[in-house]
Amino acid sequence: MGDIREVIEEIVPKKWNKPVMSYKITFDSQQAQLEPIYYWLLDFVQDMGWDMEKLIDNFMASPGSGQFSETSMKATKMQEEGMKILGGLNQVVKSVLNLIYDLKEFEMRLAHYDDAWASDKAKKEVGMLALKQVWLDNVDMKKGRGSIHQMAAELGFTTIREAFMVADSVEDLKKMNKDEEGGLINQQVMRILIPRMSEFLKWIDYSEKELRKRFSIEKNYLKSQVETIKLYSAWMKPYLKAAEDLKQKGFEKNAALVNAFSTSMFELQLFGKKSMKVSEKFKGYHLKRNYNQCVVIGLKYRGHLSRRADQKGNMDFAYGGRIDMVFDSYALNDEELGLVRKELDKEDVTDSLAFSADVAGGALDELREDLDYFLKGDEEKKKVKKESVKNSEDINPFAALFGLFSGGSNVKKGEEKIIEGVKDIKKDNFVEQTVRADAASAAGATLYTIYDIYKKAHGMASAPDEGFDRVDDNIVKESRVKFGDVFKGPGGN
Repeated sequence: MGDIREVIEEIVPKKWNKPVMSYKITFDSQQAQLEPIYYWLLDFVQDMGWDMEKLIDNFMASPGSGQFSETSMKATKMQEEGMKILGGLNQVVKSVLNLIYDLKEFEMRLAHYDDAWASDKAKKEVGMLALKQVWLDNVDMKKGRGSIHQMAAELGFTTIREAFMVADSVEDLKKMNKDEEGGLINQQVMRILIPRMSEFLKWIDYSEKELRKRFSIEKNYLKSQVETIKLYSAWMKPYLKAAEDLKQKGFEKNAALVNAFSTSMFELQLFGKKSMKVSEKFKGYHLKRNYNQCVVIGLKYRGHLSRRADQKGNMDFAYGGRIDMVFDSYALNDEELGLVRKELDKEDVTDSLAFSADVAGGALDELREDLDYFLKGDEEKKKVKKESVKNSEDINPFAALFGLFSGGSNVKKGEEKIIEGVKDIKKDNFVEQTVRADAASAAGATLYTIYDIYKKAHGMASAPDEGFDRVDDNIVKESRVKFGDVFKGPGGN
């Protein structure tokens, strides 16, 4: 994910796109470790009631360091375990595809049985003809030269196939006897067809029962296979996610990383925010968008990893090196924050390797229609169909036309305004300007508190509260002129 400070500078209006206050601490120590510093800052700011989140978590080790070998081994292990599960997942996905194909075939065959038992005479005739053709091609054909097809083609029984297709029972065959009035077949053909017709009628009964049973079994099996896909996906995600997290990135062109040296580099960035309330002089005024105090804490570490023995002789890793800490504060409204987050997400997706562990989700989405058809009951299908019809009726046919001519910038869903770009963010009115100025003042004061207490808690020199180490930014000066002396944080001029 990109640096939020660069995104804020591009998106937020010029007056507020620079840090209201900014501080920096740099020190080099052979005993310095980034982990306790990071957790001290995280816990301290959270205990002050701020919402904190991690935006950047990059690291890289030189190929000659012990950490490079250890991290690479862990990543390889995660990749191997993930690929094993992925192989099993691919087999189950193929099985689901075959099951769906089989179920469609069964459904087509069962439709012939439904037609054969229909009360409509024309529909019944179509169903019986289809089943007779299936029986001739798949069952009777196994008799070889004794099958009806072979006898009609090779042995001169020209009427045997047509008689079988016309008759629906043994009685119908007897009526076709030439000895009877209007008969079509002789005694020899009739003697062959009577047992075949009897066999066919029994086959219809047995095959329908078996087919419906198998259809039900395969539907249940399909359901279990879909659940297996979800299970495989849940097992696979942690391994692939861990492998991606162990990927070394962020310092590819950094001159400090020398291949033969034992060097490690880390970059972390914390973002915190806290909502700002309207001051007492505007009590009762309802803000259409919230304004927030924001702090950005960036940590960069360059050091080396070494093995040290404790008193018991056990070997352990120890760090030591240079740490750069940058503290910045901003005052942003919710619309600006939303646009900043959207831009950060966009940068994250267009990264060199966009990671997506939801392989099963992609596979199942392509088969969603078929899975819903076979796995949902009749009541569920009716409910889904009713909801889709209702949703289609709610669509305004002119919405797309109006959106086209408006440029698609201001899209409204109910009363919620969707921010697509910088132009969609309206300028602050007088009350909002005052609230933003108060937020900037409070954020600057909080930032100084974090910076000052961190130095004192770690035995560093700290200036008295007389403005010695405060950064008086131009934003603060302009805001004082426009809104009055609202910036009265510790050490303010």
